[in-house]
Amino acid sequence: MKAYVLGTQEGISSLTLTERPDPVAGPGEAVLKVRLACLNNRDIQILEGRYGAKKAEDRIPLAEGLGEVVSVGDGVTQVAVGDRAVCPHFVAWHDGPFDMSYFGKDLGTFTDGWAAEYIKVPAGALVKVPESLTDEAAAPLAAATLTAWHAVSVIGEVKAGDLVLALGTGGVSMAALQIAKANGVRMITWAQPDEILLNEQGQVAGMRFAKTQEQAGQLTATGDTFEIAGNAIFKAIGQGFAGESLRDATAAELARDGERIHVNEMFQTSLPNVYAGGDCVKPGQDLTVQAVQHGKLAAHAIHQALAAQQEAA
Repeated sequence: MKAYVLGTQEGISSLTLTERPDPVAGPGEAVLKVRLACLNNRDIQILEGRYGAKKAEDRIPLAEGLGEVVSVGDGVTQVAVGDRAVCPHFVAWHDGPFDMSYFGKDLGTFTDGWAAEYIKVPAGALVKVPESLTDEAAAPLAAATLTAWHAVSVIGEVKAGDLVLALGTGGVSMAALQIAKANGVRMITWAQPDEILLNEQGQVAGMRFAKTQEQAGQLTATGDTFEIAGNAIFKAIGQGFAGESLRDATAAELARDGERIHVNEMFQTSLPNVYAGGDCVKPGQDLTVQAVQHGKLAAHAIHQALAAQQEAA
């Protein structure tokens, strides 16, 4: 089969097209013909050598995609040949709390990902795609959309009538927009704010933006500002706020140099069960305060701010 490998990880030009043997399904495994592959922020960071230590040069990248099952190994009952399916990039994490050992089976980093004609994964990680969903709608469900759902529904616990601010128009923010709309939540999508607004308790209360105007095909600042209040601010991984804008007590306890947080080679911070996320520059000095993740699911500093807002409400 044809496949791309990471190469020297100096940018997209390092991607190398190669030939690999077609994968063969072993017991409990399934092989899928790749129909669509997704590009996430962390994939770009991996290609540029910024996602922790550099990965094996022969690693097949991309953590998310959709495929059609073409073969299964002994004992597989979850899927059958012909099924369309997706899976999370931590393919060994089927249930229960996160364990650091799951990093060893992380698609696109420590095991081969979706940038190939075929991919082999544990069948227990696969979720069949219903006929009502197109390939394009289903392909980003297992990573980008799940991240958005976890932040909006699980951590934010937003409810009908709440106002959620999403930064940017990337895949995660757009997934958050759809989830919020389906739950009767008001959603506003903006680019990076000029200032984060806090209430007297230090909780996030909204954003302040500079007004702009179009002149000769370019946007220029008018000198005026406007503010948007919100119950929660949804921040996609990869975006950082200037300064200690969330003023999170947990984040303040982390070992750090200024706004950079210390992590080890396993992305563990100085606090138990608080891990570094996808914005890693290098182990030892990498993430902004707001990008620290709890259990590798969503930004821990934002967790605390959202939880405090829900209690206050």
